[in-house]
Amino acid sequence: MNPPPKIPKKILVAVDESNSSKRALVYVAEMIGGRKDINVLVLHIINEPEEDFFPKAGEREKWLSAEKEKTDSMLSGYRALLIENGVDPECIAVLSKVRSCPSIGDCILNEMESSASRTVVVGRKGVSKKEELLFGSVSNRIIHHAKDCTIWVVA
Repeated sequence: MNPPPKIPKKILVAVDESNSSKRALVYVAEMIGGRKDINVLVLHIINEPEEDFFPKAGEREKWLSAEKEKTDSMLSGYRALLIENGVDPECIAVLSKVRSCPSIGDCILNEMESSASRTVVVGRKGVSKKEELLFGSVSNRIIHHAKDCTIWVVA
């Protein structure tokens, strides 16, 4: 009897334009090296302003288009960073989504579930306790609300 085929493991790395995101990506590359049984999904959530932020509907679309272009460029660079650090290009996917949930952390957790990722990696920005109290922390949200997965917070 043949053993069942191995299902590739998936790691979701949530990124923004910060140095902590770059450190998280390099850390993931160091941990998995050239393994072909681990897929990496690099995710960026576009934090769209509230509907009433834009005086005209066309301005919203213009902003979204510019933000998508900037995000695509950032994700392309992050993909190249993973490849430079030994991750097989066939094992890398990138994804950007416009925020559709109450918080960035919730969007990351939703994508973790829908992509069947078993590990979530985030960089920690080092916000002060006061900032964290006022604005929340993406990494704290993920740590406290994730279920049935591993979480790496890279400082």
